[in-house]
Amino acid sequence: MTKLSPREISRYRRQLSLAGFGREAQEKLADAHVAVIGAGGLGSPALLYLAGAGVGEITIFDSDIVDVSNLHRQVIHNTANIGVNKAESARQALSALNPEVTINVVEERLDEHNIIERLRGADVVLDGTDNFATRYNASWACAVHGIPHVWASILGFDAQLSVFYADHGPIYEDLFPIPPAPGSVPSCSQAGVLGPTVGVVGSAMALEAIKLLTGVGTPLIGKIGYFTALEGTWEYIPLVGNPDVTDRVRTTGPTSGAEAFEEPPTSAPVSAADSASTPRIPEVDDIPENALVIDVRNPDEVAMFAIPGTLKFPLPRIMDGETPEEIAQAQQEPRPVVIHCAGGIRSARAVEALNQRGFSEGIYSLRGGIDAWLDKQ
Repeated sequence: MTKLSPREISRYRRQLSLAGFGREAQEKLADAHVAVIGAGGLGSPALLYLAGAGVGEITIFDSDIVDVSNLHRQVIHNTANIGVNKAESARQALSALNPEVTINVVEERLDEHNIIERLRGADVVLDGTDNFATRYNASWACAVHGIPHVWASILGFDAQLSVFYADHGPIYEDLFPIPPAPGSVPSCSQAGVLGPTVGVVGSAMALEAIKLLTGVGTPLIGKIGYFTALEGTWEYIPLVGNPDVTDRVRTTGPTSGAEAFEEPPTSAPVSAADSASTPRIPEVDDIPENALVIDVRNPDEVAMFAIPGTLKFPLPRIMDGETPEEIAQAQQEPRPVVIHCAGGIRSARAVEALNQRGFSEGIYSLRGGIDAWLDKQ
């Protein structure tokens, strides 16, 4: 076990003085390797507290880049690092905070082809992603390796937190056997999020990791912590694991069908739902001047901000069979039709639905949606 240097004792002395923690727990942290998937809202406070606490090695996985809309909640990043890969931006912050810690950066996107090897050797995995495919992949890899899996998610003012641990308690699939229906779970860009909410829950994720690594305290295994930010309260719901579920996940691999439920990352070239089969305008600056621009976001989103001059027509109306009269007029002129949402997922669905009704020429989904438009302002 690593012996603490006088410099490290000086840095961690407030932890070392904790009754029931002490030198042994601190040395366990120094020997530990934690993998953190996502350096976003949840990953930001978790990474800062893990590095501050003295975890010896931290590997950060994130293929996205820092965007100005991230900064109100992803506090590990700063304005100067807009456009920088998030894992690298986080590394810079952690190295400045604690040069005693070894920081590894992986800018490659984790998927079913690389995640098993990438997570090999980690003592704990923290999953702070907002992507269902990655969540199921992480659960699979952790079950295969027998690694405890600290998970959390945010939806509006509410959050969930748990520790999944194959052979010791439930895994992610015990809570979510199958992915939710497309469009049933809004992303942060749709539902919104307050920075302090992810700060509370991301810090709690780091605490769970420290308990797992040191053996101090009782990790949140077999329970779901439910945090309600508007009331400032936690509730705990029991969760029972099924060994058959763990065996199935290990044998058959990650749950499929979860790839297209989230808005795409800032740096994603094309999302699964906005594929090459969907006609799209690649950039805001490429919208033709005479285009009919249709906003398919929900009314509450439109009320916050909207592109001037756009036609407001929520996606549910299109999916229920309605078609804006202006589209038929635009097709006769002819005039291009550009449909946008927050980030590109819902607009792609709208284009697909309209294509199926025979409107197949000159109708496009705007890649990046209104988020890309705002970034240009």
